[in-house]
Amino acid sequence: MRLLVLLLQRLLWFVPTLIGLLVVTFAISHVIPADPVALIAGETATPAQVEALRKQLGYDKPLPIQFVHYVARLVRGDMGTSLYTTRPIADDLASRLPATIELTLVAMIVSIAFGIPLGVISAVWRNSFLDHALRVITVSGLAIASFWLGIMLQLLFAMRLGWTPLGARIQGFPPSGITGLYLVDAVLTGDWAGFSAAASHLALPAATLAFPALATLVRFTRAGVLDVMQSNFVLYERAMGLPRSGIIWKYILRNALTSTVTQIGLLFGILLAGAVVTETVFDWPGIGTYAVNSIIRSDYNAVMGFTVWAGAIFIVVNLVVDIAHTFIDPRERAA
Repeated sequence: MRLLVLLLQRLLWFVPTLIGLLVVTFAISHVIPADPVALIAGETATPAQVEALRKQLGYDKPLPIQFVHYVARLVRGDMGTSLYTTRPIADDLASRLPATIELTLVAMIVSIAFGIPLGVISAVWRNSFLDHALRVITVSGLAIASFWLGIMLQLLFAMRLGWTPLGARIQGFPPSGITGLYLVDAVLTGDWAGFSAAASHLALPAATLAFPALATLVRFTRAGVLDVMQSNFVLYERAMGLPRSGIIWKYILRNALTSTVTQIGLLFGILLAGAVVTETVFDWPGIGTYAVNSIIRSDYNAVMGFTVWAGAIFIVVNLVVDIAHTFIDPRERAA
């Protein structure tokens, strides 16, 4: 019953949240001084040609009417056509979505796989040399700009050591397209050479994207474990003579993960935002690069399409986080 209530609540909030996001993005994208119609028409176009193109694209109407027309098309599943690629925006996003999903998922898996255990170790060995070293690393992860970290990794591992490619998603032919995720497709088809090539291209951008997320998870896990370690039930289990490792990984960690799981949901947004910078630095052909190019070119329709996609992803991730809470915390199921 609890899961059904959460699902209904999120679905009810989906529409007003998305509309609010569209209103803000639409307003911001239309107050910039650049004229996309003039940019499309070119420098040699006459004023009459520019105005004819403006009328053809519907930019001659007042902004509220333009917004209503856009929402009406969106309800029908039509995100519009990109002003520069002249393709349906849904097709542009669909072609680039697997690259961003693969990069984000790998970065998230790396962050969780290393961040949570390191956070537990930092809490258990509180105020030790290891704890201080991990705290320095976490502060660095939150303070260092992603674009600077990406460039430094390129200079070291790609240009100086030659261990990884400099950028792009893959060189040569990609693995046979099944899911669009190169690592998954390579495994499904047994193409281990393609898997190695895709992994080598993915290593640096995934590390760049994962570093700040890992630092955040270490800090939240450490704080949660330290808080739970002071609980009465932990003292009781120690008095009962239970193994220390069993107490930490079975009882303390489960109770400490509630805030960490919430942070994981928020981190997905951080990774999406960071993907814009990371994809630009590494020439990664994902949605982040598409969004940057659309903003630079004042491609309003493409910017709005990216916003709709990102907003929907945030809502779905928050729903998954709430569901995960009900399994981790018994108090959520009793509510």
